[in-house]
Amino acid sequence: MNIDIGLLFLTAASIGFIHTLLGPDHYLPFVAMSAARGWTQRRTLWITALCGMGHVLGSVVIGLVGIGVGVSLSHLQWLEGIRGDVAAWLLAGFGLAYMVWGLKKAWRSRPHTHEHVHEDGTLHRHEHGHEGRHLHPHVDPAKVKSITPWALFVIFVLGPCEPLIPLVMYPASQHSAWGLAVVVLAFGAVTVATMLTVVWLALKGIQHLPLESAERYSHALAGAALCACGLGIVFLGL
Repeated sequence: MNIDIGLLFLTAASIGFIHTLLGPDHYLPFVAMSAARGWTQRRTLWITALCGMGHVLGSVVIGLVGIGVGVSLSHLQWLEGIRGDVAAWLLAGFGLAYMVWGLKKAWRSRPHTHEHVHEDGTLHRHEHGHEGRHLHPHVDPAKVKSITPWALFVIFVLGPCEPLIPLVMYPASQHSAWGLAVVVLAFGAVTVATMLTVVWLALKGIQHLPLESAERYSHALAGAALCACGLGIVFLGL
């Protein structure tokens, strides 16, 4: 490996790490949805890994096609910018819809009191909600089929890795196909590894938080987090 490819390799790995760490949309959606939907740690990490790979591969395909047919770098960056806006609005829209659904679910599951008078005149009160995990303990929420993982996957495939083409793929393509493969693999591996590490640490952290009181609003809060990530990308460039 000569010095040029070596530097590109280190650059790709560094950019992948920093780009992922500074973008909360790379990990917050998975942590929020895991807490809301009761995913196991293993399932959450698998979904994170698949979405991360889709996220990287989406830009790799566009970059390879563009480089192969000789499309200029400015046109590739323009296309990636359009993809970024679409993915961000999709994430915000999905989060908003999920938040509204979560608020509706929370309203329906609000606890209320029923009174019963027994034959001996004893007044008995009990509080319950019409929705909640305690009503069906035999159902494992983590195994309930959901479109949420697929929705996240589609959004991440559409979402571009902004630095990948101009800072990594295009310079490497000027060297060799082998060099291009090396730097793309470095960027992708570090990006996915960083996503998995941050999600894993966050899952370990929230286990120690007193979240029982907010459980009824977990879906609404998860939707709000996704919506905030999407809007942050659009208006703050996160």
